[in-house]
Amino acid sequence: MEDITNELVTLRDYWRYAISRFNAADLSYGHGTTTAGDDAAFLLLDTLDLPIDALDPFLDARLLPAERRLLAERIEARVTTRKPSSYLTGRAYIQGVRFHVDERVIVPRSHIGEILFSEYLGENGSSFLPDPMSVESAVDICTGSGCLAVLAAKFFPAATVDAVDLSADALEVAELNIAEHDVAGQVNLFEGDLFSPLSGRRYDLIITNPPYVDHEALDLYPPEFRAEPEMAHDGGEDGLDLVRRILNDAPNFLNPEGGMICEIGSGREILEEEFPHLDFVWLETAESQDAVFWISAEALGVA
Repeated sequence: MEDITNELVTLRDYWRYAISRFNAADLSYGHGTTTAGDDAAFLLLDTLDLPIDALDPFLDARLLPAERRLLAERIEARVTTRKPSSYLTGRAYIQGVRFHVDERVIVPRSHIGEILFSEYLGENGSSFLPDPMSVESAVDICTGSGCLAVLAAKFFPAATVDAVDLSADALEVAELNIAEHDVAGQVNLFEGDLFSPLSGRRYDLIITNPPYVDHEALDLYPPEFRAEPEMAHDGGEDGLDLVRRILNDAPNFLNPEGGMICEIGSGREILEEEFPHLDFVWLETAESQDAVFWISAEALGVA
């Protein structure tokens, strides 16, 4: 690697350099950023432990020699390994809340996090989700890094939150995040396939962001997405294999006044055609109008 640390001295220098390198390498994005500029800003700011949404105040700050070397190394690693920037810094964010990530889990970027924040902290709630104080039990199916389970524990302070994943490696990461956010007394981890380790339990709220990528899309994945665990993406031939199983099993695990929020990607038309009797309520996010649905226990036939 060419030593450019003597020539580049400010954060602005490294941001410009990183953008040029990223564009020349034709990198792919989608792990919380969508452009070379945003990805470079995240990589630099998070590496320096600066607020990831406050680039401008620091642009002309002169960097220490050790900081310059670290930034140069991570820019080079982003280009040569094609790993998502979050894997290089070890951190990812949902609505500003920081979580630990590594190659054992996908980089969290669920629309459900945005919906929870808009519902319970903003003024644009959907009015479909339950009152936070009324939720006494919740479960996060396919929890991965545990980020949605942690957020559920924060938004539903009276709830016991169970979190399930098939990957023992993912649950190790979830355990780190649960400890970091001090919700270990509220969140319980289970290893298993969807609802299989939860026999006899019922919940006021099911939260799930299962693998939902279809095989055609998987075959076209760029290296950044191939760096993530494939099982966390693979939703079967049309991407809805696990969503179907969750819909079929959810009524057995819901309380009568409860409901489920589920992220499915782009399979709305297929799902509505296969389940015409179900009353899906599609929730809008900043980037989608039909990637997440809410369905009540009543609509699922829970008496």
